Amino acid sequence: MNTIFEEIKDAIVDGDEDLAVELAERVIAEKADPVQAVQLGFIKGIEEVGASWISGEAFLPDVMMAADAMKAGMDVLEEVLAAGEGEGAYEDKGKIVLGTVAGDIHDIGKNIVGALLTSAGFKVYDIGIDQKPEDFVKKADEVGAKILAASSLLTTTMKSQKVLIEYLVEQNIRDQYKVIIGGGPTSAKWGEEIGADGWAETADEAVLLCKKLLG
Repeated sequence: MNTIFEEIKDAIVDGDEDLAVELAERVIAEKADPVQAVQLGFIKGIEEVGASWISGEAFLPDVMMAADAMKAGMDVLEEVLAAGEGEGAYEDKGKIVLGTVAGDIHDIGKNIVGALLTSAGFKVYDIGIDQKPEDFVKKADEVGAKILAASSLLTTTMKSQKVLIEYLVEQNIRDQYKVIIGGGPTSAKWGEEIGADGWAETADEAVLLCKKLLG
């Protein structure tokens, strides 16, 4: 059965989303161990791509394609993993809700951050662009995420990051989440001013920040 795990790894490295889904479906159909499929297939693949990116052998589009392939395949296995099937228990490094704040429709930076967080082993729930505070919280409650990552690419929408934190305070749920912010016009000073738990200037820094916040 190791062959299918190797095929999954190669599909992730190649960024082949359709093949990743097909192989995940085969794991279920052939009653292979889904935890092993994740650990020896999906994670090995994404780790290889991440290492190649760090060494300069791969580029961000490669990482993003690999992350998309991993997400697609993992979505297929999610139900059997949640049911506790397989040897041992699969645990990701943490769940993160990622989105661009209300009034802002930019998503390239957000997508890069999401791809690198996924390659680092986090389970990322990207809710998209122009998202209100309630949207972040609703998704976080649904999936059990502990980090809300809010992106803003315009000076006119930065205030929506502040509004998100104010909403958490008003709802008496501020202590339930770590809030990190990023985006071109933002800064460490802005993060401190609005009471964020952290600010990242680059996607690499966002990964390190999340690792630190989730211990």
